[in-house]
Amino acid sequence: MAVGMKAVVIDAIIVTVTICLGVFLGKLMKMDRSMALLTSVGSAICGAAAVLGCEGAIKAKPYKTAVAVATVVIFGTLSMFLYPILYRAGIFNLLADQMGIFAGSTIHEVAHVVGAGNAMGAEIASVSIIVKMIRVMMLVPVLLIITFFIAHLARVKNSAEQRGKINVPWFAVFFLLVICFNSFDLLPENVVSFINTFDTFLLTMAMTALGADTSIEKLKKAGFKPFILAFVLYCWLIGGGYCLARFVNL
Repeated sequence: MAVGMKAVVIDAIIVTVTICLGVFLGKLMKMDRSMALLTSVGSAICGAAAVLGCEGAIKAKPYKTAVAVATVVIFGTLSMFLYPILYRAGIFNLLADQMGIFAGSTIHEVAHVVGAGNAMGAEIASVSIIVKMIRVMMLVPVLLIITFFIAHLARVKNSAEQRGKINVPWFAVFFLLVICFNSFDLLPENVVSFINTFDTFLLTMAMTALGADTSIEKLKKAGFKPFILAFVLYCWLIGGGYCLARFVNL
């Protein structure tokens, strides 16, 4: 609430343009459509978690998911070090509030935003984390739109397997419900801490299972195009996000 609608609008612009640009460039590069979409969603919203969520919606093959996760981890980690360096050097000439919005709306993973924000100061960190969480919540409508779009394509192509069936990503809906529930602080802190620890364990197991179904040969099959796409999207995130943040004054 304190961050305001400006940050919400910037997040919406970043997410929408990144996904649309990624899908468009993927088509120009003659990339596999699902891999282009996974890479774009990961860059647009919240990194590996968004990629895994999108995988469930479009039923992508595990090796494609692994490649998309690799791209967002690489560029997200780079941002965690690059943003503080450029901010301290004065190259990112932004006010603290503006820098917080810039970092939160463009850095890939939540953990990367926390690391970069804290490296630039408490005020920037507090704004960037909230802006990032707003961006994470946009995963729900994005997955719903993608699911409806996939179902529409299936109907157009008269797919005998899918027949246009809409598979609602219920986990995304419950994700939003848990955010609302958690906002009331109804659970004791030690229970929330246990849930977060268990959540980390489950995510680790999911990533391990993903790796177990991936091989070097499958990664070679994907080629360099996903990384080129992720790099172009990364340039857009930095350039576009910086320009948008300059117009904001909280």
